[in-house]
Amino acid sequence: MDRVVETVVGAAHEAPFMKHRGLLYAVAYRTLGSAKEAEDVVQEAWLRWSRVDPATVVDAEAFLVRVTIRLAIDELRSARVRREAYLGPWLPEPILTRPDIADGVLLADSVSTALLLVLETLSPLERAVFVLREAFGYPYGEIAQFLGRGEPAVRQLAHRARKAVENRRHRYDSDPVTRQQVTERFLAACSGGDITALVGVLAPNVTMVSDGGGFTGAPRKLIHGSDLVARAIVVLSRQQPVGSTGAILHLNGSPGVVVHCDGTTVLAMTLHLVEGLVQTLHVVSNPQKLTGIAL
Repeated sequence: MDRVVETVVGAAHEAPFMKHRGLLYAVAYRTLGSAKEAEDVVQEAWLRWSRVDPATVVDAEAFLVRVTIRLAIDELRSARVRREAYLGPWLPEPILTRPDIADGVLLADSVSTALLLVLETLSPLERAVFVLREAFGYPYGEIAQFLGRGEPAVRQLAHRARKAVENRRHRYDSDPVTRQQVTERFLAACSGGDITALVGVLAPNVTMVSDGGGFTGAPRKLIHGSDLVARAIVVLSRQQPVGSTGAILHLNGSPGVVVHCDGTTVLAMTLHLVEGLVQTLHVVSNPQKLTGIAL
């Protein structure tokens, strides 16, 4: 009898949580820019949910989002201290996304590495408000309840965050066909070690940002200019393990290049275009940031 009761109670807890788990992860990842930290936050949210009686919760989604966003804010504050000591440039942890991510341009844009980097410049509270409002459309009153703040204060945070993002973000091409075609040309040039072909898909003032976290030979400084970036990419390609293969997968809402060897991802590149040419290239080779990209 006791086991039957435990099963029923377990199901009562698990069903509402699993229903909203994807949402909780999406909120946490956009707030933190790290898949591992987002998973940790979601796991902690589950532990806290498991200690409550679901029958006493009027709105499970509101309860879980409130717990998750508060945990994410706390995690972000401690993560920023760690990132200050990071070796070389820090980039958001790339994640796989569907080509039709939520069938919405806004959701796809909200997970792009370019925007996530801009969000790094916001305060934890500003970032949380921006994510909840701009990416998920929660009303100000509900966000205020999530954060334990007054609605006027939340509106002010949202205004500051939106203004900061508008001033700092770059406007990149969003046409999916163009991005797919350029990514295919980029991968073909990389695979062939063709510097001329690479220069042909790069903007003259392209910037390459590499995140190796001190674990790989990734450059610790930004590289500027199509010729230098093309040569750096060719060198990078030659440094990959024997048997490595490149593939185009959707990373953070747009086509990207993933290099894998024996089933292990060793490199992930996201391309940001302006007028059909690669303006910014984000390269992640830190193995700790690639575990979430399963092929």
